[in-house]
Amino acid sequence: MTLTAPPAARPAAGGPDLTRAALSGRRRFTNHLATAAIWVAVLLAVIPLALVTYTVIAKGGGVMSLSFLNEDIPNSYRRDGGGMGPAIVGTLLITGMAALMAIPLGVFGAIYLNEYGKQRPLARIIRLMADVMTGVPSIVMGLFIYISWVLLVGEQTGFAGALALACLMLPVVIRSSEEMLRLVPDELRQASMALGARKWKTTLTVVLPAAISGITSGSLLAVARAAGETAPIIIVTGIVFSPNWNLFDGSNTALPAQIFRNASQPFEAAQNRAWGAALTLIVIVLGFTIIARFISSRFAIKER
Repeated sequence: MTLTAPPAARPAAGGPDLTRAALSGRRRFTNHLATAAIWVAVLLAVIPLALVTYTVIAKGGGVMSLSFLNEDIPNSYRRDGGGMGPAIVGTLLITGMAALMAIPLGVFGAIYLNEYGKQRPLARIIRLMADVMTGVPSIVMGLFIYISWVLLVGEQTGFAGALALACLMLPVVIRSSEEMLRLVPDELRQASMALGARKWKTTLTVVLPAAISGITSGSLLAVARAAGETAPIIIVTGIVFSPNWNLFDGSNTALPAQIFRNASQPFEAAQNRAWGAALTLIVIVLGFTIIARFISSRFAIKER
C-alpha cells in the first residue's frame, strides 16, 4: 500500500500578490509623504533666509561704494555720507587675532581629548566645560573679559575684543575638531605605530592630515560666527571714528557694533549706514565660508 501526502493547500488566488501590492503601495505613499514633508521644511527654512538676504541687499546695495568701504565713520549720527572703513579694519584685525589664539589652542585641545585623554577625568571635565561654553551668551564672555582684562589694563582695546571672540570660538573649534579626529579610522593609527612611529608622530603625520579638511572647515565656520558677534565688541573695544591698526593701544570698533549703534538711531543717514555695514558683514562672512569650502575641497582632492 502506497502512502501519498495530501495535496498542499493552495493559497487563495492572488493572495500573496495582493499583499505585496498593498505593501508596495503603502511604501510608495510613505515615501512620497516623507519627500513632501522634507520639501516643505526646506521651503520654510529658505523663505526667511531669502527675505533677510533680499532686504539687506536691497537696502544696503544703494549705500555700498568704494568710498563707503574706505571713508571714516561720521562722528554724528545725523550726518549723511561717511563710511565703514574703521569698522572693516577693526573686524578683520580683531577676528584675525581671535582666530590666531583660538584655532591652535582648540586643535591641540581636541588632539588631547581624542588621542590621549579619551575618557579620563580631566578629558571629561574639558568636554563638559567646552559644551557649557558653547551655550554661554556672548555678552557673558564680554563681561568676563571686561572684568579680567579691561579693568586690569585700564582701557578698552581691540585686543580685548579679540580675547572675547577667542573665548567664543574656542569651544566650537574643540568640539568640531574632536569629531573630525574621531572619524579617522583606527587602522591608520595602528598601521603607523606598527611601523615604529611614536604616538605623537602618528598624530602629527597621519591623523591630522586625514582630518585636516574637516578641522579647517569647522575652524573657519567658527571664525565666521565670531565675526558677527556684537555684545562683547561693544563692551570691551569702545568706539573709534578712524582706523586704529594697533590692537593693543586705544579703542577700536567692528561692523557688528556699528550696525547696532546706527540701527538704533532715528536718523535715516545712520540707518542707511547700518544697512551698508550689514551687507558688508554678510559679504565678509560669505568670504570666510567660501574659503572654508575651497580649503576643504583642496585637502579632500589631495587625500584621494
